[in-house]
Amino acid sequence: MSAVLFSSFDVTRQAFYRSRLTAAIVNLKPIVPGHVLVIPMATRIVPRLADLKHDELTALMTSVQHVAKVIERVYGADGLTIACQDGKAAGQTVPHVHFHLLPRKLQGDPFARNDDVYPALERSEGGLPQALRQAPQASHVDADEDRKPRTLSEMEKEARWLQSFFDAAETAVLADANEAGTADK
Repeated sequence: MSAVLFSSFDVTRQAFYRSRLTAAIVNLKPIVPGHVLVIPMATRIVPRLADLKHDELTALMTSVQHVAKVIERVYGADGLTIACQDGKAAGQTVPHVHFHLLPRKLQGDPFARNDDVYPALERSEGGLPQALRQAPQASHVDADEDRKPRTLSEMEKEARWLQSFFDAAETAVLADANEAGTADK
């Protein structure tokens, strides 16, 4: 299986979902439990949304929708914050298109004021390129700016766990398609 690159960073071991043109990866410094990224798997670095080809953009948005449904269910969320920081002026620090998916809850959400998630997201992105280059040593998941990067082992464990839900979802989709095909005959 080919490597999953997030800009020039190999994130293959953090990937839990793949389609032909996209991947979903666990986050190095999640803001909330279940904070994941969906990225295009282009053979080039794709800095901005406008740099995607039509089929890549279609596949990316389809994957955002598919991953969002599973993440919301798995984390018992009531909704999701879905964000794309498109360009440096928008807070993007890794020069490769990516969507953040953050499970949110009506009660018990770490952000009492809903829009407080955006400054936290911006702070999260701020040190990401440096953190991706270093071997993370600590794990801490919360909404403060002192979050430490997780270890590769921690991210791999979460990725394998999440992958099991996608394997199950794909099996259910195939079963439904087979049932529909049988019903038509």
